[in-house]
Amino acid sequence: MELTATRIITDDVQRLVEFYERITGIRAIWLHELFAELRTDSGTLAFASSATVQFLGDGSAEAGANRSVILDIRVDDVDASYLTLRDVVDVFVNEPTTMPWGNRSLLFRDPDGNLVNVFTPPAH
Repeated sequence: MELTATRIITDDVQRLVEFYERITGIRAIWLHELFAELRTDSGTLAFASSATVQFLGDGSAEAGANRSVILDIRVDDVDASYLTLRDVVDVFVNEPTTMPWGNRSLLFRDPDGNLVNVFTPPAH
């Protein structure tokens, strides 16, 4: 088995793709006007319009309703990233914080309210 992508259902694909392009520096690949992907060596973050839910099964997904999944993005320096992200992110959950397990983490919400954790693991 291979986990290939995490998909976010959104009412505004363009807005969410632009947000993630800004925070990651990665250009999205648009496969359709209703669907785009940010591809990395470790996986893909996909974005699909709410209009696609009808093809998955009515009521199977709801935009902006996530309160249980955290998207983790590893960076070289959380504190430096925080300075850059302050111009992009509207809602921070915390400031850079060292977690009990050693990661230095910064949590914020994307424009749809999804929780994003930008982190740097401890140096060994």
